[in-house]
Amino acid sequence: MNLNLRNAVLANVSGNSQSELEDTIVDAIQSGEEKMLPGLGVLFEVIWKNASQDDKAEMLSSLEQSLRNQG
Repeated sequence: MNLNLRNAVLANVSGNSQSELEDTIVDAIQSGEEKMLPGLGVLFEVIWKNASQDDKAEMLSSLEQSLRNQG
């Protein structure tokens, strides 16, 4: 991922409230546009880097279960 894209995404959401962050995430998912995926990846990267080992394990468990339910 281009570092400029990462910085742009972070600059766009820096200082946003939880409600604004939720709106950003929901809008990106609901739009279904491929161009939104890198931005969601940047947000996930921030979450992952700041998560405890327990939080990471919970996210991975949730992801694994969700992927199983997709099929």
